[in-house]
Amino acid sequence: METYNWSAVTEEKLNPHFSRQVIHTAQLTVAQVWLGKGGVVPMHHHVNQQVTMLRSGSLLYETDAGERRILRPGDVLVIPPDLPHRFEALEDSAATDLFTPAREDWIRGDDAYLRK
Repeated sequence: METYNWSAVTEEKLNPHFSRQVIHTAQLTVAQVWLGKGGVVPMHHHVNQQVTMLRSGSLLYETDAGERRILRPGDVLVIPPDLPHRFEALEDSAATDLFTPAREDWIRGDDAYLRK
């Protein structure tokens, strides 16, 4: 068993509008993410199921099929594996993301789409 404390987890600033703290386990990735107003996570997809829990702010969520939703604090969004999607921060926002299986691309550092 392992115990973590977010205050001891390094914050990664990937671009001027996006930062994250990440914990990887054998089966799961947990991330606290911050997206500044106007910031965008561009259209992408991954093999992981994603659960996004918005803690503050508001986010526009869109899929490549044109589905659009505005997330507000307390909203929980479940994104199935391999569904192309994007986020845009309508205001400064904070969320907790869960991914299963663990984000091997993040572990490898293969996440250039977030670093633009």
